[in-house]
Amino acid sequence: MANDKASGAMSHAKIETNNFLMIVLILLVLLVGGLVEIVPLFFQKSTTEPVKGLQPYTALELAGRDIYTREGCYNCHSQMIRPFRSETLRYGHYSVAGEFVYDHPFQWGSKRTGPDLHRVGGKYSDQWHATHLNNPRDLVPESNMPAYPWLLTAEVNADSMPAHMKALRMVGVPYTDEQIAQSSAELKGKKEVDAVIAYLQVLGTLIK
Repeated sequence: MANDKASGAMSHAKIETNNFLMIVLILLVLLVGGLVEIVPLFFQKSTTEPVKGLQPYTALELAGRDIYTREGCYNCHSQMIRPFRSETLRYGHYSVAGEFVYDHPFQWGSKRTGPDLHRVGGKYSDQWHATHLNNPRDLVPESNMPAYPWLLTAEVNADSMPAHMKALRMVGVPYTDEQIAQSSAELKGKKEVDAVIAYLQVLGTLIK
């Protein structure tokens, strides 16, 4: 018994005094723990199957999402409503994974400099969003959100959309050949503000 204790103490001391060995063992524990937590999620229907009625973004909505990401809107606006009463009373039904199956990458986050935008679809008119993007203080005097006036004049890059949609189809977004072929024509002459508004107006509209 004494020998076993002594042997265990020596092994423990060896680990604690060997930095490289300690790092390797910590990484191994983190890897195993991460796999145990993450891998099962890939086989749960609630995280891999789209909610009823979910459709891939249209070309205009997808372009708007790209602009939303480009302008860093996710740095101030979360798109994840947590399942707490304080959250759902303010923003609406909590977010579920099945709403974001076709998002690559999804925009979940915890930053709340500005309000959560997950259920913003249909809450305001297109004109309200256009005015707000042009100069937020015209509608919300205390807002610290920057203005995005260039969105009202810049045109959407229509030519790049077919390749973008083909890439998304490769990772599981069910775009048809017809949708891809018509995407450039759908975006011709559209302003970036039109695309961003189209994206915002569809957020969270499936679950109320």
